[in-house]
Amino acid sequence: MKRKEFVRRLTKKGCVLLRSGARHDIYINPSTDKKQPVPRHIEIDNHLARHIRKYLGLK
Repeated sequence: MKRKEFVRRLTKKGCVLLRSGARHDIYINPSTDKKQPVPRHIEIDNHLARHIRKYLGLK
């Protein structure tokens, strides 16, 4: 999955960019207060995308 599309889906579901790092951006789900890093690769593996969504409490 393309990173831009993945980030667009995260923000549409209510996640917010907490901070930008050197290699990862940290997103937070305000409803659950869970934080998760999202790599800055052009492509994000589908397995990793599922893990990030699951940890943040999104479906």
